[in-house]
Amino acid sequence: MTDSSTSLSGHYRQVLEQIEQSATKAGRQRGDVRLIAVSKTRSLDEVRALVSLGQRDFGENTLQDAMTKIPAFEDAAISEEPGIEWHFIGHLQKNKANKVPGNFRWLHTVDDLRLAEKLSAAIQRNAQAASLNCLLQVNVSGEQSKSGLSPDQVIPFIDELFELELPGLVWRGLMTIGVRGNDAETRRAFAQLRKLADRIRQHTGVAEFDQLSMGMSDDYRAAIEEGATMVRVGSSIFGPRT
Repeated sequence: MTDSSTSLSGHYRQVLEQIEQSATKAGRQRGDVRLIAVSKTRSLDEVRALVSLGQRDFGENTLQDAMTKIPAFEDAAISEEPGIEWHFIGHLQKNKANKVPGNFRWLHTVDDLRLAEKLSAAIQRNAQAASLNCLLQVNVSGEQSKSGLSPDQVIPFIDELFELELPGLVWRGLMTIGVRGNDAETRRAFAQLRKLADRIRQHTGVAEFDQLSMGMSDDYRAAIEEGATMVRVGSSIFGPRT
């Protein structure tokens, strides 16, 4: 085993341990939290090494980079059986919506009705495309540099989505990004997202709207304590990007 693969293995196991510790601290089970290894800009060999360690969920933020890796795991990418699941976690341009169904099982960044319509249409055109699990991106902090709906926009947005009845799209929850370098504000944002998801379930009656994608390398432990069901971790597993 090379030094790099040894380092990857050690980092990965450390993240798993910290996820378990944070879940236990919050009175939750380790299985309540899905680790998404953010493999953007990472090589196919690095992804394969992590798969060999048991990792099954990977996050990508550009289609061009993702498609250097996904075809190598094509059967697992769209299989209904337990296998590799690819999560698109970056901003998705509407003119590229047709490339997501069939390659990704999860999309974390929906914040536009027209994008949702294009995704549904792409699924209906592609007989090989499975349904797409979708999260709404919420800009809880209100930072102008971030994409996403404001918290006040989310329920009206969902009402419009449900009126459209878009085949192939399964609405599963919410995603947000913490406030970099501000632990108190980040925790507030995570707690607000959890409360918003609770309101949405009550408003819609959709029990499966239960996913909270929040927390990255700097703040995933706090996110778990505040209710995250998905954490998106890259550099803490793979090391700094070079």
